[in-house]
Amino acid sequence: MTRQVEAHHFCSHQNEEFRQCLIYDSPGSDARLIGVEYLISDALFNTLPDGEKPMWHSHEYEVKSGVLFMPEVPGPVQRVDLDKVCKTYGKTFHFWQVDLGHELPLGLPQPMMALTRDGQLYDTLAQDVEKRFGVSFDKEKESRAYMKGPEHGIHPLANGAGKGLKLELRETDCPPMDSMPRVFV
Repeated sequence: MTRQVEAHHFCSHQNEEFRQCLIYDSPGSDARLIGVEYLISDALFNTLPDGEKPMWHSHEYEVKSGVLFMPEVPGPVQRVDLDKVCKTYGKTFHFWQVDLGHELPLGLPQPMMALTRDGQLYDTLAQDVEKRFGVSFDKEKESRAYMKGPEHGIHPLANGAGKGLKLELRETDCPPMDSMPRVFV
């Protein structure tokens, strides 16, 4: 949680259990594609192997705190969908570190986590977003107080199991091509 970026999600719904989103650094026509996020239901999350669960983050706090919102969508309409999102988990990879000033997507994709409690969001970022989009996180928080997260609470292995996650590149031996079986179709 040492770096934060503004993230605009454009999502498709594969079905009620699964969504996939492209993440841009702004809503403008010059926005840069900086990542992807997969969202799954609580029920689907619970079927994952335990070793996979730390790579997924909960959405309950982001939704109920008001920081996750849909610009220009009326509040009552937003709340219908966000009530569903509140119960989901997401797995996010960012491949363009725009906050570091990179002009191109350099290096390895990195897993990104979500805000999970008060005090994590940088005040300057929060104030800037609220001003530009004409939204009040506090008012949204009040209007979403009735929402519930995952049915049995947030799984203890979610959200990095309380630890940070980082991808690292390592060398590995690859067998010579002539020892590989060849298949021609």
